[in-house]
Amino acid sequence: MIKIGVCGLGMMGLTHIDIYGAMDGVEVVAVADADEARLSGATKAAGNIEGQAQGGLDYARVQKFSDAGDLIAQGDVDVVDICLPTPLHGRFALLAMAAKKHVLVEKPLCRTAQEAREFADAAQQAETIVMPAMCMRFWPGWDWLHDVVHTQKYGAVLGATFRRVVSHPGGRFYLDGDQCGGALLDLHIHDTDFINYCFGKPQAVTSTGYSKDSGAIDHVMTQYHYDDVPLVAAEGGWSMSEGYDFSMRYTVNFEKATACFDLARENPLMVFANGQDPQVITLAPEMGYNFEIAYFLECIREKKEPIQVTLSSAAEALEIYEAELKSIETKQRVDVV
Repeated sequence: MIKIGVCGLGMMGLTHIDIYGAMDGVEVVAVADADEARLSGATKAAGNIEGQAQGGLDYARVQKFSDAGDLIAQGDVDVVDICLPTPLHGRFALLAMAAKKHVLVEKPLCRTAQEAREFADAAQQAETIVMPAMCMRFWPGWDWLHDVVHTQKYGAVLGATFRRVVSHPGGRFYLDGDQCGGALLDLHIHDTDFINYCFGKPQAVTSTGYSKDSGAIDHVMTQYHYDDVPLVAAEGGWSMSEGYDFSMRYTVNFEKATACFDLARENPLMVFANGQDPQVITLAPEMGYNFEIAYFLECIREKKEPIQVTLSSAAEALEIYEAELKSIETKQRVDVV
């Protein structure tokens, strides 16, 4: 039995707890949160995607800590799952690594690229499995896209556009741009990471965006510049008006077909090829979080380093994010270093 301690009982912490609860051979035995109402179960965070944060935790059966450091030091756990505010990720991950715990750490890896690189370097000395939670690499339909891009099943990519937008999630953390980095960092980092996963690190970015709720950039449109792909762009944000459902889409135009994903459709993923009827691609019903966590646990059981997502790639995503932010601020194309 792999014993889990979850630090942070917000939307993502509760989502992870739900997933662990549906798995064999794993049990959440400890939780930590500074908010006493959350820690007792009196209040619960809500998700912004259907299926998130359903609240399947029996609070009477777990150890409870008001400080994540106490959970790491005193909790009888094999894994520390860090779903804390972004500026705390590195601090508590390092504590968990020092305590010889396996670590799953939510995105973004750290608040800055420099911190992320230092974290990744430190983790090379860890005796345990440490993995960033970049769920879009595992999302049904998006993992399929990565595979067909790399196998060139439909030929080379001519253009790829991605869009993930929603209304503001609310809450003190997401209203503080200094803490959360706005949607540019907290939401759009997934798009940036996935593009890096599919096409490699871009040479440069050209970004525009604006602030609405957090004081940081809450909506962004970025073009990622490559020599070998004519057009790669992504739009992301949480600036839509209240009640706007989460929208997650991509359109990728290959030499021989066009692939379209829309989360709102009954059949989200369709492929259109000349001379053929439109093809529905059957997808697993679970969310990317399920496959991400299953992969992490597989790495623990098999004592293998994660390769589908790495700390180095999570740090690269932050380097690209910082180039996007600079491009917005300077209104210029910015090289990615």
